[in-house]
Amino acid sequence: MTTFNIARPDKAIEHKLIDKIDNLTKPKGSLGMLEQLALKIGIIQQTLTPSLKNPCNILFAADHGIIEEGVTVSPKEVTWQQLSHFSKGGAGINFLCDQHGFKLVLVDAGVDYDIPAGHGIIDLKVRKSTRNFLYEAAMTADELELCMQRGAGVVADVHARGCNVVSFGEMGSGNTSSSSMWMHLFTDIPLDRCIGAGAGLNGSGISHKYDVLSRALANYKGGDSVQDKMAWFGGYELAMAVGGMLKAAELGMVILVDGFIMTACILAASRLYPEVMDYAIFCHQGDESGHKLMLEHMGVKAVLHLDLRLGEGSGAVCAYPIIQSAVNMINNMDSFQSVNVTKYF
Repeated sequence: MTTFNIARPDKAIEHKLIDKIDNLTKPKGSLGMLEQLALKIGIIQQTLTPSLKNPCNILFAADHGIIEEGVTVSPKEVTWQQLSHFSKGGAGINFLCDQHGFKLVLVDAGVDYDIPAGHGIIDLKVRKSTRNFLYEAAMTADELELCMQRGAGVVADVHARGCNVVSFGEMGSGNTSSSSMWMHLFTDIPLDRCIGAGAGLNGSGISHKYDVLSRALANYKGGDSVQDKMAWFGGYELAMAVGGMLKAAELGMVILVDGFIMTACILAASRLYPEVMDYAIFCHQGDESGHKLMLEHMGVKAVLHLDLRLGEGSGAVCAYPIIQSAVNMINNMDSFQSVNVTKYF
């Protein structure tokens, strides 16, 4: 099994960071979450002058065997069609990456289609779609291991090119089903509270989805390990994201966590390496049922709440200007001492 050497950031610098933030020319705490974000990034980077460089949004795409059970309104072909669309520009994540200066990295983790070469999509396909986890494990242990390695490799590559802040996105019809299963298994929150509309299910569709996932849970024949549960119910794109997140933490990068699906991924990652949470900023609370509960279970607060449920990394990229503002605050604001202003609080 791939291992990661993730060290908890040294908290010795925390006092100095708090002192610097508290002595900027403002009432203590008046910039709210910007102050909390600046503190976290300063601790991650072990500096009083943090910086964000060459942000990347890594989008993994794959298909899911569970889609055969009618758990989503989105047909399987939408996965490869959208991945191809991303490569040409014009999708939601494209305009956001363009607007906020992100490099969009596209990865075929397991799309059930032969995507032609030359579209800028990295081919790391493990298999054409996971298996149907209603009846068998979605992936083998070896496939899970391969996903973790390949996801880590993509992050190592962008880091080598100067990226120190990374977000993750996904594309895969049916992947909210996998995420709901991970959420339930890794939090013990009742399954019905982990299931939502996904790409747009109505009430009867959500009831059917719950019935399918309940039967899948009852049919589970795997072991008790985190890896067993990840492999049985997961997706290739989700497992690659987990590997990517763990590698980012190992490299001391800032991890921008997107919505419901990527929160389920870092939840799984934290069950393997709790230290990964020290590097994570939760960027938005999405509109998918269960996301709020998962964030509360993890004891974290999201930067934004815009009722988003697109995925793709969209909420993380949307939140980036606020995170930039936090870094600019600690670096560019004067202190009371430097401008000879009386400290007025």
